[in-house]
Parts: sequence; C-alpha cells; structure tokens
Amino acid sequence: MIKLFKAKISDIADMQILVEDEVKKGVILPRSEDEIANNIRSYVLAKDDGKLVGYTALHIHSKKLAEIRSLIVHKDYRGNDIGAGMVRFAIDEARELGIEEEILSLTYVPDFFIKLGFKEISKESIPDHKIWADCIKCIHFPVCNEVALVYSMKE
Repeated sequence: MIKLFKAKISDIADMQILVEDEVKKGVILPRSEDEIANNIRSYVLAKDDGKLVGYTALHIHSKKLAEIRSLIVHKDYRGNDIGAGMVRFAIDEARELGIEEEILSLTYVPDFFIKLGFKEISKESIPDHKIWADCIKCIHFPVCNEVALVYSMKE
C-alpha cells in the first residue's frame, strides 16, 4: 500500500537513485545532496512498504507563488495515481502554508497537470529568478520544450 511521507535526511540517497535516469535524460534538473538537504522540508515521498517509489517538492518562491518540482514516480509504479496523490498533497500543503495565488509547474507532461486543475501559461510570465536559479542548470537551456502551467489557489 502506497503511503505519503515528508522526507527526512536519511531518504536523500534513495531519492538520488530514483531520479538518476530522469536527470541523465534532462527530464528533471539535477540537485546535489546538499541542495536536497537544504530543502528537505519541501519534499513529500511515496513509499510502498518502506520502498521509495516517488517524490516531489513544493518549493516556495514567495507568499504568492509556489512550485511543484522534481516530480518522479518509479517506472514500475506509474499509472497508479501516485503522482496525482503527491501533487494533491503539495496543493493542500500550499493552502496550509497560505500561498495566496498560484502553484507553478514546468513539465513535459502537461496533460497530467491539466487533469489536476492546472492551466497552461506563457513561459514569458515565469518569474526571472526561477529561470536564473533553476532553468540555467538544465541541459536543454535555453531551448526548452517544457510547458508552463499554474494552479490557481483562488478557485
């Protein structure tokens, strides 16, 4: 049975192993162990009887904007609503934290997020600090095929 947990420092090694292939393909940005540790409170993990099968992070940019990032589900567990459950968990957490306006997601799988209530936006409307803090690290920068979407916290 899949259960969701907040991440702990002891989970970092397993998180790095789970995401390794997607980082190599350029689907997910690389994050160092120190960067993950520094942001450990933002991660939610999906575990199946103690085995890590997925995770995502809710990164806070400002009181108005958060971002769902680094969403990964182990290939053997995809199609079982684990990713959707983690996104819903992150949306609920954003509400509890008081995020006022939107949750951003940059993805190669926009239909997944659209089914969860996200709407596509122009990439030009993404805050500059996001681009220079994260996107510049991507192997696809500056020619990016990701789709930008937002979830409105006001609806």
